[in-house]
Amino acid sequence: MPAVSAPADRRRPRPRAVPRRVALLCAASALAVSCGWGTAAEGGDQPPPGAPTGVTAEAGTATTVHVMWNAVAGADGYEVYRGRTKVREVSGTERMVDVTRLSPSTGYAFTVRARDADGRTGPPSGAVRATTPAAVAEDRVPPAAPSHLAARAAGGRAVQLSWTAAPDDREVVSYDIQQGGTKIHSVGGDQTAAVVTGLRPGHAYAFTVRARDAAGNVSPAGTAVRVTTPGSDDGRATAPTGLRAGSHRADGAYHIDLSWVPPVTDGVVTEYQIQLDGKPATSLVYGGEAPRERAEHSFYAGREAGVTHRVRVRAKLPDGTWGGYSAQRTVTTGED
Repeated sequence: MPAVSAPADRRRPRPRAVPRRVALLCAASALAVSCGWGTAAEGGDQPPPGAPTGVTAEAGTATTVHVMWNAVAGADGYEVYRGRTKVREVSGTERMVDVTRLSPSTGYAFTVRARDADGRTGPPSGAVRATTPAAVAEDRVPPAAPSHLAARAAGGRAVQLSWTAAPDDREVVSYDIQQGGTKIHSVGGDQTAAVVTGLRPGHAYAFTVRARDAAGNVSPAGTAVRVTTPGSDDGRATAPTGLRAGSHRADGAYHIDLSWVPPVTDGVVTEYQIQLDGKPATSLVYGGEAPRERAEHSFYAGREAGVTHRVRVRAKLPDGTWGGYSAQRTVTTGED
């Protein structure tokens, strides 16, 4: 695993008349991002991202720990450290990792740092600790599925889940909470409740829970529970903005050219739906790094010139729901 390195920027111009004591303090702290001077200038008008909050760590098996954190504004990626060793890097759309290849019956401390698109890392989060359980003899029997899963909305943006503990021939070490088949949270085996946050008012969600033992065996999912958050959401806060529409001709046909600013969300948007004349026309999914400032897309619109179309765009949000539509634009093939 790669060793941790100090995120110092050797290109930083040396400040004038820095007191010797301050310079020594800066050099002595290997994990310090800066000592307060020159930070904003290095990345233009924006400072490096802040320290992640809400960091938790729960043992998943005898050799794994599940680490989670809250999203950080401006983060293009995250680095997860075990002590001083960087053990994982994930994209800015992720807020959890499973740290593997750990030792049983061992305590670990974890921190998380956010990294922006320029490669600058912010300060580390507060350290959180987790102890892996003891190793077990060969165990191929998974726990039974958790039962009596219940859910209630805790306001428009959170849901409280509870369930009955799952039986196992050894011991349940953790529970995985899934939303629509995707793991979104994990809690310790001694817990039978969890709060899921970052949801939207007035939307329906489905959750399931799986139990995991120390050997890594995972139970079947229990019966799904469905809940709708209260309130209403007109979609304006989650709609793409700045939509521009034009057309061009290539190979004897016309294509509609769109560009827009992605909505500000708790994570990076990687999927969009484009509506043409009131009907879904095409979906756009970014398999690599999704644009954060302005997205662009072109699609086939036929061979006839002078045809006017109505277009608008919406984004699939990190919570799995569709955001609001952008303002509608009209574009006529063959016109600039």
